Amino acid sequence: MSATPQATEWPPIVERIESVRQEVAQARRANRTIGFVPTMGALHAGHAALIQRARKECGYVVVSIFVNPTQFGPQEDFARYPRTLAADRKLCAEEGADLIFAPSVEEMYPPPYRTFVEVTELDQVLCGASRPKHFRGVCTVVLKLLQIVQPDVVYFGEKDYQQARIIRQMIHDLNVPVHMEVVPTVREADGLACSSRNSYLTAAQRQVAPRIYQALLELRQRVREGEREVARLETQLREALSAIPEARVDYAHIVDADTLQPLEQVDRPAIAAVAVFLGTTRLIDNIRLN
Repeated sequence: MSATPQATEWPPIVERIESVRQEVAQARRANRTIGFVPTMGALHAGHAALIQRARKECGYVVVSIFVNPTQFGPQEDFARYPRTLAADRKLCAEEGADLIFAPSVEEMYPPPYRTFVEVTELDQVLCGASRPKHFRGVCTVVLKLLQIVQPDVVYFGEKDYQQARIIRQMIHDLNVPVHMEVVPTVREADGLACSSRNSYLTAAQRQVAPRIYQALLELRQRVREGEREVARLETQLREALSAIPEARVDYAHIVDADTLQPLEQVDRPAIAAVAVFLGTTRLIDNIRLN
């Protein structure tokens, strides 16, 4: 395993697919295990934890930075999504990444582009219900990135629980030769899940945003105290979220941890997953209930 680079050793940024393949091939010839962290940039402490984990377990760490247009809907925030490549490169250097892949849209989707990847059923619930074709875009770009980098291990965060579950299914179903690791959600000191979209929040919204996680903690506590009826639990969760100033609840559901399907009773591994708008900013979070 290579030594962790110092912060002064800035990882090179490559934009071409062929360049990534050449760099990774060279690392493989040196018998280095390849770890991969796919991101859309605007890196924060959650991404840092993924890179740290990859650095600990692998000899060569690739981070991709690509704001993927195919996972954004027509009225979503693709144009204004934060793009902070200089700051992202600094974080990658501090955490010991070896290479940054930052392609253009044209490099990833050369015209005429016609091929997409879908994981059915799992993509129709939770975020998939309100963001049609979102996970089609996610799966497509992740599979392309895995084909390009060909890592031994790929790292995702548990904050995007549904995304991780869908990608794990895709890797299984399509026999992608990669091991997938899911890293626990990283939170701010007040409990708010780290997210690139947190930068959209006003000062007032940022002050009340931790109440989303607080509502999830209270829900889990009720389950631990013996409440099992999902309808009642979901009603209590929605009420707690709706009481947050400026909040509009997109969804607040308790689902089977594997199938993501609704439950009547919390009688198996379950996830409480929520999406809440604070003003125009959509935040997601989740918690394991048992």
